[in-house]
Amino acid sequence: MNITFLLNGESVSLTEVVPTTTLLDWLREVRGLTGTKEGCNEGDCGACTVMVTDPDGTARPLNACILLMPQLDGRAVRTVEGIAGPGGALHPVQQAMIDLHGSQCGFCTPGFIVSMATAHLNGDAAHDDALAGNLCRCTGYAPIVRAAEAAAGAPVPQHLRDDPAALSEPGPAATQAPASADALAEAYAASPDATLIAGATDVGLWVTKGLRDLPAPIFLNKCRDLAQIEVTDDQIRIGAMVTMDRVRDLMRDHHPSYAEMIRRYGSAQVRAAATIGGNIANGSPIGDNPPALIALGATLHLRYRDTRRELPLEAFFLDYGKQDRHPGEFVEAVTIPRQPDRLRVYKLSKRFDQDISAVCGAFSVRTEDDRVTEARIAFGGMAGIPKRASNVERALTGKPWTDDTVAATWDAWEDDFQPLSDMRASADYRLSAARNMLARYLLDDLGATTSVLEVTP
Repeated sequence: MNITFLLNGESVSLTEVVPTTTLLDWLREVRGLTGTKEGCNEGDCGACTVMVTDPDGTARPLNACILLMPQLDGRAVRTVEGIAGPGGALHPVQQAMIDLHGSQCGFCTPGFIVSMATAHLNGDAAHDDALAGNLCRCTGYAPIVRAAEAAAGAPVPQHLRDDPAALSEPGPAATQAPASADALAEAYAASPDATLIAGATDVGLWVTKGLRDLPAPIFLNKCRDLAQIEVTDDQIRIGAMVTMDRVRDLMRDHHPSYAEMIRRYGSAQVRAAATIGGNIANGSPIGDNPPALIALGATLHLRYRDTRRELPLEAFFLDYGKQDRHPGEFVEAVTIPRQPDRLRVYKLSKRFDQDISAVCGAFSVRTEDDRVTEARIAFGGMAGIPKRASNVERALTGKPWTDDTVAATWDAWEDDFQPLSDMRASADYRLSAARNMLARYLLDDLGATTSVLEVTP
């Protein structure tokens, strides 16, 4: 594959790039830019963070360890070596890290610097969120956050405002990086065994951890028509290539509890790469998106060539590792009916930020005259697929919206779920947690404070 991109302000053109080469490996082994570190090699630690700017000028932090080289075509990359200005003038976050003693061993520092510089460029002052994907084991976060705060008011250095739109890009072959959903439909139908690669936050681990060769990879990052959001009076349509940071921004205005869950389920680096379509298509039983979408009554849109079909999202998940998707068929979009916000999403994990859920529950219960008229409840982590609590829903519907009604659903939970025990939680704990989440939802709905971020002694 042939690709062209900006690297620290300079144009780079490569030919015959092996599609599964990661940016991290290329930077260190080919380019000799060793400031970008390899830590976990799975997108968790942030030591490999780079700044990537899209043709529209949007800059995001990404994990170079699971960023595949063809994803860079037509974009701009800044490594830690490119953060300082011409002549070596330090970026404000670099100077603040020195002044406020934000580094000890220094291994994680380059990743922190790039994350901080990207947040500074974007005017993002939510420093705890911006740095949640960067792990430090010796300095501690207090001086690092103080450095980010100290640098926040400084002007953005102009050299960081890369303009990849000025590139003349030959681009990869159309069959490997189609430029539209129509082109993707033809390419995938012709090669149904191909591996579709959107954000690579999951597929990247197949390469770095599974050491797998990907058959006939098709990169979707140029399908900009799949990255559209349409909001009408009746529905919200989200294209499959919409990244999770954009979904979070969207849901802040419609379903804030969903947006808050997205803040926790991945780091800024992961949310900037991961797509809603990829998250659905991989069918993970512990994926955090499907429960929220199912509780909202989402419809999934699938496409094979010019044939399209739609189905309720919960019907897409058939069994563990099995989805209702035909060969050559791909996820095109998901739609959510516009509705009053009754959604609450509760994520339970050992670590608050950027951790896999033991249980993720999503609840949307509608009431009229203090009586339940409709209930949609869905869970991840409770079965081999994301699954509705159908018996619990029936036990609630038509009943008074009270503690007694919630308590009366006790036996229905075991009719809906027989969770397993694993390293994250036991089966009994998962059932207890699910029951408690419904009780929490009722308290939430009655105006009680239930968030651990808000409860005070």
